[in-house]
Amino acid sequence: MGFGGISIWQLLIVLVIVLLLFGTKRLRNMGSDLGTAFKGFKKAVSDGETKEKEKLTEASKDESVIEGEATREKDKTDS
Repeated sequence: MGFGGISIWQLLIVLVIVLLLFGTKRLRNMGSDLGTAFKGFKKAVSDGETKEKEKLTEASKDESVIEGEATREKDKTDS
């Protein structure tokens, strides 16, 4: 028994049928297209991450620190 009750022989028969239906050239093209799409997705994700890092570094450069002391005044209401 293999995955979910499917034996290795059943998987091989399905593989042979797929090869006969689509042919090796068409399957190779589909694999190449899938690889290209995956590579494009990874590039888009990494570009988005670098843009976010650039935004964060720019924001941290723009922040300015105000130095001073904070004092609290007592409430001067008449009771």
